[in-house]
Amino acid sequence: MAERRNTRKAARGAAEAGGGTGGPAPARLAVRKTYKLYLGGAFPRSESGRSYPVTSDSGQHLANASLASRKDARDAVSAARKAFGGWSTRTAYNRGQILYRVAEVLEGRRDQFAAQAVAAQGLSRAEADRVVSAAVDRWVYYAGWTDKFAQVLGGANPVSGPYYNHSAPEPTGVVAVLAPRYAPLLGLTSVVAPVIATGNTAVVVTSETAPLAAIDLAEVLATSDLPGGVVNLLTGRVPELGPHLAAHADVNALDLTGAGESAVEFERAAATTLTRVLRPGPGADGGEEAWLDPDPGTARMTPFLETKTVWHPVGI
Repeated sequence: MAERRNTRKAARGAAEAGGGTGGPAPARLAVRKTYKLYLGGAFPRSESGRSYPVTSDSGQHLANASLASRKDARDAVSAARKAFGGWSTRTAYNRGQILYRVAEVLEGRRDQFAAQAVAAQGLSRAEADRVVSAAVDRWVYYAGWTDKFAQVLGGANPVSGPYYNHSAPEPTGVVAVLAPRYAPLLGLTSVVAPVIATGNTAVVVTSETAPLAAIDLAEVLATSDLPGGVVNLLTGRVPELGPHLAAHADVNALDLTGAGESAVEFERAAATTLTRVLRPGPGADGGEEAWLDPDPGTARMTPFLETKTVWHPVGI
């Protein structure tokens, strides 16, 4: 018995050392990630079948990302419209819970996002950690606003006459967002979170040169109880997708932060359908550091809200 046990131990040792063949262990090939779109809560490839190479700040090839088409953009708008009714009628408290859950999941994957920022953007590890921490905090920040912006931006109005007059902000609908070009995580979070915190749904064109963080963030959204279609992410080219989203009749508002030189063109296109437009701010073309302000206030929420005022007779 002892001799058989020793034989089995020797066999196990040989298998562990040489892959069971007595030779060196075979080299393992890494499982490369396929970066897809995020539409309606699913991860489809572009209907066009196209992709484009994504490189690091130093020119090293990182991955291939899907190159979204105008058909993908239309599908994204349809998914956002379908999700709007359910998302806008949820309680503010529940929306806050979901945004806070996004922060929780992102916090659990902070090492992955920091490592990606180092590889893709050329940040130091300390800078990457700071950016990821700020992105987590930004989700918490807007989670806290979900049940407060109505009180801050609305309320009873003093009027002359026997009337009770009350104004309340409501979400405008589907918002097309052209995300910051050089701030793929914190900048993206800073433009998407306020849109959905106020009950809108979003169609987002991510940074063309650094889209990988956006798809990784989509995985966070998909596992954070956020209903499918509330956020839809398109990786591709702003000059190709922007005109169609700007002129789309079912898009209610347009955030031009990442529009670059095409901002005026897109604003003109949006005017044909009376689409609300948020023009690029002073930090639109800055890197992640341009978005580090820990207290952005309500400036990115109010453009995507409409005020409803109710008059009611009293004392009659």
